[in-house]
Amino acid sequence: MTTIKPTSRRPLVRSTLFAATLLAGLTACQKNDASAGQTSSGLNNIGQQAGQKLDQAASYVGQQVDAAKATAQQNLDAAASGPSIKLDPGDLASQAQANFQGAASATNAAVAKAMSSTGAGLETAGRKLQQWSSETSSNSQPSSADGGSDAQKQMDK
Repeated sequence: MTTIKPTSRRPLVRSTLFAATLLAGLTACQKNDASAGQTSSGLNNIGQQAGQKLDQAASYVGQQVDAAKATAQQNLDAAASGPSIKLDPGDLASQAQANFQGAASATNAAVAKAMSSTGAGLETAGRKLQQWSSETSSNSQPSSADGGSDAQKQMDK
């Protein structure tokens, strides 16, 4: 299947072709008794008119091409003169140092919290162990001559 491309993008060319076809059709269908000289001069006029229309169409196309070139050049110039990105090593180093200090501070806070929790847990465990030891020693009778059990001697050290 063949596809027909619309000629609506080129209205001047389309109208020129239509006018030339119409004039050729009218000339061919003319039913008067014109002489051979009149017919050839009519064809010359039609040819001249068609040539003028083609010249106009070529001029129009040339203008459109020139306008497209000018627009492209303006866009290129605008893109070339746009803002550029400038990187300052001092600013980058300063930003990196600030990020590093922020991370170190957050890490220090997390370690301090972990140490505090661990210290509180160890303190509680130590108290419970002392309490258990004192309860165990008060409930048991000393079996040795020095007055204490092996567990008590270990705790006293």
